[in-house]
Amino acid sequence: MARLAVTHERGETTPPHGDVIRLDVRRPSGVPPTSAVLVAHGFKGFKDWGFFPYLCERLAEDGHLVVSFNFSLNGTGPELVEFSDLDAFGRNTISREVDDLLWMLGQLCAGTWTGRVTPGPVGLLGHSRGGGGVVVAAAEAGEAVSSLATWAGIASFQRWTEEQRREWETAGVAYVANVRTGQQMPIYKTVWDDLQANAERLDVLSAAARVRAPWLVVQGSEDPVVPEAEGRALSEAGPGAELLVLEGADHTFGAGHPYPVQEPTPPLLEAAVEATLRHFRQTLRRRRGVSPRVATPSRFGNR
Repeated sequence: MARLAVTHERGETTPPHGDVIRLDVRRPSGVPPTSAVLVAHGFKGFKDWGFFPYLCERLAEDGHLVVSFNFSLNGTGPELVEFSDLDAFGRNTISREVDDLLWMLGQLCAGTWTGRVTPGPVGLLGHSRGGGGVVVAAAEAGEAVSSLATWAGIASFQRWTEEQRREWETAGVAYVANVRTGQQMPIYKTVWDDLQANAERLDVLSAAARVRAPWLVVQGSEDPVVPEAEGRALSEAGPGAELLVLEGADHTFGAGHPYPVQEPTPPLLEAAVEATLRHFRQTLRRRRGVSPRVATPSRFGNR
């Protein structure tokens, strides 16, 4: 399929909790999209990190409306690519991210970026922690999600060390290093409290078992952050899941930040992109003409 020209716009939306979600909308120029993909970043990530702009551009070139966004408490501000609000980063929780996802899904299905016309079948794509989030969101949204893809998606949100738990108990805050920026990034005890209070909701494998949408699980064999076993666990839990293990791929499929746009795409990243394009072609286009249950903003994301 020939690549379509793409229009790119930036925007914002504010859920009921009052914190701004900054977003990008990409769409094929001059051709009304008949399907949409919502893209979620992972821990210490943001929508403009590394491969995300390239991935979103490729999805839009393939004919989808593509919306990527920064979680409301991901720690970046209006400058988009720097962690300038570490307090927000520290206050973030998994429940907040799932609620942000559901709010964005509701806005998308309600036609916020398509002239109040439902854009057609909707797919979700998440990387790393965002992968776990889209699994939970897909399970809760039901028929509003027609397709799912996870890249290096986590099978559990319970990833904190005993040392971090002790720090939360004694000081109320633990710190994680951002190797790229050199920042010590705070994580407040609220993230642990949230996981304990919402353990059933945030059980990724339990949610995976409730996902009925066709699902592509993309996993690197050499991922030091999310082991291959987690990708296999997701694929085994999801009734409609298909596992693709890319031999030799790491957590970001060979990409880094900043992304060198003028250089050839890393082969393993290109393999992940091509597999994802095929997946959404097969699973979203075959559902054209089938109206999804609209995930309205009032229905989701109001916690």
